[in-house]
Amino acid sequence: FYCGPTVQQFEKDWATLYGCKHAISVNSNTSGLFAAIGALGIKAGDEVIVSPYSMSASALAPIIYGAVPVFADVDYDNFGLSPQSIEAKITPRTKAILLVHIFGNPSKMDEIMAIAKKHNLYVIEDCAQSPMATYKDKLVGTIGDIGIFSLNYHKHIHTGEGGVITTNNDNIAERIHLIRNHGENIVEPKGIKDAFNTYGYNYRMTEMEAAVGIEQLKKLPALVEERIKNVDYLSNELSKIEGLTLPKIEGNSKHVYYLHAIKFNKDIFGIDRTTFLNAIKAELPSAIGREDTPLIAGGYVKPLYLAPLYQQRATHCAFNCEKYKGEVDYSKGSCPTVEKLHYEELFTHEYIKPGLSKEDLDDVIAGFKKVAENVNELKEVAVEA
Repeated sequence: FYCGPTVQQFEKDWATLYGCKHAISVNSNTSGLFAAIGALGIKAGDEVIVSPYSMSASALAPIIYGAVPVFADVDYDNFGLSPQSIEAKITPRTKAILLVHIFGNPSKMDEIMAIAKKHNLYVIEDCAQSPMATYKDKLVGTIGDIGIFSLNYHKHIHTGEGGVITTNNDNIAERIHLIRNHGENIVEPKGIKDAFNTYGYNYRMTEMEAAVGIEQLKKLPALVEERIKNVDYLSNELSKIEGLTLPKIEGNSKHVYYLHAIKFNKDIFGIDRTTFLNAIKAELPSAIGREDTPLIAGGYVKPLYLAPLYQQRATHCAFNCEKYKGEVDYSKGSCPTVEKLHYEELFTHEYIKPGLSKEDLDDVIAGFKKVAENVNELKEVAVEA
């Protein structure tokens, strides 16, 4: 039921690193999100406040249990959920806030936790992009009720696929174990009286993945510090380019840079973001095997509420459930900040990863400077087009 000895050792190592009571491995961050929603007893008719700017599973998780995702807008500076927007979206049906520490930058946890306490809400931290990030010296994933981490192949460390759930709550941990591993077979032997949402899936991590995870975990602090060092080196020069706004970090917090997200001011440059990025792409190489997916791109993901699932209410449960008595708004314009960022201002790049040399980073800086210094030529091209 609790998986093999290597999995248990990996979980123990993770809990030790994070200083938390429970670290429960799963086969993906997605599974972790689903298990978290189930463990909190969330059900049809409930609402969960979620981010519109994340991988789709962050918002899908409530739907798996028949609940309704309600999209709050993002903060203009750190791109996590805006505390003001969260407060405005709370109703009597709200049961939890599922926030995302997007790009590796911690959300405004003091304000969010205060809102959760005021309204008696659970807080789930999606830390898929933020292992070892800290908010005012506290590791993200240990501040709310549940933290969830990804070990997918493109994350800071990986096991090919996998995830970890953290919590300091014994009851929540037990219910996550039940959901992870066919809880319907174990509730009676364990003497569990409340079997609601304890029917289980097969979300287990394998022994081989855990063995890889044990070794990867030893490397995590150094890999994170290398990303931060690379970003610091780039930022020292990119901050000198008028029209680019680098990430804002809350005081005494640590951004771990899954991606480097930068805001672009078209009024200062006199060209649109696409023209600027196309020029950057012409100066900087892509990675082998990534020629069709450049290492720099405008925006991140289309705001999730604009996807067909939400526009068509394409489920037989959740927003179409007879138990749901609310009204949810998925219209364009409902989260104006995220739309402005995604469609006009924000771009992300991956020229920050471990393994890049100083010479590589100098090439990135030179590419940005060359485009910025020759922006008038780009204006002429834009006019001709």
